[in-house]
Amino acid sequence: MPFVHVSITRDGASQAQKRQVVREITDTLERVLGKQPDLTHIVIAEVETDDWGHGGELVTDRRRRDASPR
Repeated sequence: MPFVHVSITRDGASQAQKRQVVREITDTLERVLGKQPDLTHIVIAEVETDDWGHGGELVTDRRRRDASPR
């Protein structure tokens, strides 16, 4: 029974996009590993950008910095 946990930032993934992610991960596990889709579990966890760090800084700060004009 595969269990896949996908973490993304909470900033706009639509229900349709999440549905596609679940479908494609399930299809991949079935095609590559022969796993049964009805036994495959996918969890998408949305994390606030204030709670996600990358490269030594919060994603919120990094995005703000990258968006500011130089």
